[in-house]
Amino acid sequence: MSEDERRFSAMYGECRQHVWAYAVSRGGRSVAEEVVSETFAIAWRRFASLPDPPLPWLLGIARNVLREGYRAELKRERFVAELRERATPPQADVAEDVAERQAALRALATLPEDERELLVLVAWHGLSPRAAAKVIGCSPATLRVRLHRARRRLQRELERPTEARPVRPRLGMIREEMP
Repeated sequence: MSEDERRFSAMYGECRQHVWAYAVSRGGRSVAEEVVSETFAIAWRRFASLPDPPLPWLLGIARNVLREGYRAELKRERFVAELRERATPPQADVAEDVAERQAALRALATLPEDERELLVLVAWHGLSPRAAAKVIGCSPATLRVRLHRARRRLQRELERPTEARPVRPRLGMIREEMP
């Protein structure tokens, strides 16, 4: 056994239980052994840069292994959801969705520019009111008031009948099917 192997074995014996406990506390028993194995495999590959004491470094590696595991699981879940979505036939009439989108765009176009910008930042770009307030340059409280007013005005525009569409109670509501 080489000197590096002895030092690594000693470090493993000293730190393994701590790394395992950390992995259990963050990811549960089901992943702890895999996290410990991966952590010490990485530690062996980077043994030349091993700091003293090694435990904080090892826990940092374990943290990264756990984080990467979560990311991989999230990607798998998204992929499965996407496959299910593609495999499920659409329930709604596509023409109706297009008509609703056109109605929403027409209603949005009738709003003043500042209200339209608020709605687009929050609804389409997914910004929180706090983040949108930074973009606009106002306080979050002021933005929430403006956003509330813009939403009310948009709702009134959507409920206003036009030649192209009858009065609808609310965009996107589930409609009863005609027999």
